[in-house]
Amino acid sequence: MKLSSTAILALAISSITATAYAETQSQAFTPVTVKEKSAQSEATGFIDGQSLGGTTRNWYANEQLKRDGKFKYNKNGALLDTDRRINWVQGTILKYNSGFTEGTIGFSTEIAAYNAIALDRDREDLAAGNGGAPKTGPSSGNNRTLTEKGGDAVGQWSKLGLANVKARFSNSTLTAGRQSYSSPQVDSIGNRALPSSFEGVSLNVAELENLTFDFATFDRASPRMEQSLQKFRAEYANGRAEADHVYTGGITYTPFASLTTSLWATQAEDLWNQYYFGATHVLGDSQVLSLTTGLNYYKTQEDGKALIGDIDNDTYSLSFGLTHQAHSLTFSYQEINGNEYFDYLHETNGIYLANSLLSDFNGPNEKSFQIAYGLNMAEYGVPGLKFNIYQARGWGIDGTHYNGNKGVADKGYDGIQIQDGEHHYEYGIGASYAVQSGPLKATAIRATYTTHRASENQSDGSINEFRLVTTIPFNIL
Repeated sequence: MKLSSTAILALAISSITATAYAETQSQAFTPVTVKEKSAQSEATGFIDGQSLGGTTRNWYANEQLKRDGKFKYNKNGALLDTDRRINWVQGTILKYNSGFTEGTIGFSTEIAAYNAIALDRDREDLAAGNGGAPKTGPSSGNNRTLTEKGGDAVGQWSKLGLANVKARFSNSTLTAGRQSYSSPQVDSIGNRALPSSFEGVSLNVAELENLTFDFATFDRASPRMEQSLQKFRAEYANGRAEADHVYTGGITYTPFASLTTSLWATQAEDLWNQYYFGATHVLGDSQVLSLTTGLNYYKTQEDGKALIGDIDNDTYSLSFGLTHQAHSLTFSYQEINGNEYFDYLHETNGIYLANSLLSDFNGPNEKSFQIAYGLNMAEYGVPGLKFNIYQARGWGIDGTHYNGNKGVADKGYDGIQIQDGEHHYEYGIGASYAVQSGPLKATAIRATYTTHRASENQSDGSINEFRLVTTIPFNIL
């Protein structure tokens, strides 16, 4: 395990803070005990516990490339350049959940139909391309609106987003089929009009008060804006190497009321083995002053046939957040120790790092720092209204030592060798509002404006982006 002196210091600071909190708040310690109540014993039946509802989301994004970056679109057989890309999609989820049947073992089912309507169908607006970035990172075609070959939008399409059967014994649940899943390495991602989901089997064991176990295996992902199922692949690697299966398991332990820790391991077959440790703890009272500390650490190494080459990567982020009533101020440091990108599975949100923003700040050997400010207007009589602003900078990106493609052209992360001292920065501002009552209760509106500027060979390019997302929940049954 390769940890820099900075990483060791970060781990030490986190440990000291956690220990100090445990000593001063020892009465909050929670012993590991068996739960007295069984969730299955309170089952109401397949029909009595059923529900039917969903959400509809209006998702709009307007991007403009800077510093001569260009998207591409097809017009009359010719490939033309444009510096702007616009996507506007209405995504609707209709979801049915049955209740659990009564008895020692209860059964239930979850089914959700996903539908997307392209509200902007202009080929030029839906342009694709590499975002002005050099061809050293991921392909960045249009994954926001489903398009036909040639660039025409699919006007309307639907699919089964979720379809699974659950079996529950006591407080433990086995789920088989297409499902949402949340872990630091396999996590459904919902930053488009529709979310991703995964095909497989998962088991959640929650028989203890403050200690849970999770195990899962998946062989397909259902992408956010596509109808088909796909095998899992890396987000940043070149080529199309795929994993036939993904196996993941983890433990979540809450030793104190203020401290939550988790430890996970995931194998993406023939791509990598990845290990994760995370810890979050809170000290103090936010009405006076509270401190939230977060640590995330990933270790990644190649697995089996090593289809994307050798990998030896240690990545971590450490954040400190201060909150006083309506105001929060957060400082985050992130470091990549490896000659390749810190990578994660495509169509997942498996990157629990503090500086994963519009850019992931995950280049080879990259260091980054972020400062963020948040304002919660509930303290000023407007519950549901929030504002945030941040700036992040990344530096020291160095891929010149990469030699992990085992001599196979266009595999692994080959091409990042040109990244030598690359740097970039990003800043963003956002506002959100959640309706607090009435027929539109829980409707959420969020607007964000983000700017990213990069040096010549940094993989994300230079871009401005505005997003406006409105999500309206509804209940039928």
